[in-house]
Amino acid sequence: MIAKWTAAFGAAFVQPAAAVTASEERSARVKITCVIRYEIDPFQRDEFKKYAENWGRIIPRCGGHLIGYFLPYEGTNYVGWGLIAFDSLAAYEAYRARLNADPEARDNLALARAKRFILREERNFVEAVDGTLGIASTLTDRPK
Repeated sequence: MIAKWTAAFGAAFVQPAAAVTASEERSARVKITCVIRYEIDPFQRDEFKKYAENWGRIIPRCGGHLIGYFLPYEGTNYVGWGLIAFDSLAAYEAYRARLNADPEARDNLALARAKRFILREERNFVEAVDGTLGIASTLTDRPK
């Protein structure tokens, strides 16, 4: 359901209310997010999942702040998302150079080309509106 997807998507942005962590400090500096929309072969969803899991190791190592990858859950079965944040477009360009030099990243891209589970990909760069990102629900009586 949409509510479940929204909850999972929103959880990627919410930090626990504890002492400020290094991750929270970095999040405060993040200025842009690269939103990647993937049109995937719905019959190869598991292949796309492996591809996304691989990025979970590669992206942080190359300098990206990985917000997460998202698979189709309900509704449209052929759209996936990847969200990666950066301090600036210059930081993104440096990340891309490191990514191109990373053997595991090159292997992951080769896997996608060989298996052809990504049919189309588009990238957009967005910035969060101050005061709107990572706000947890204040609803106290949640449905079961």
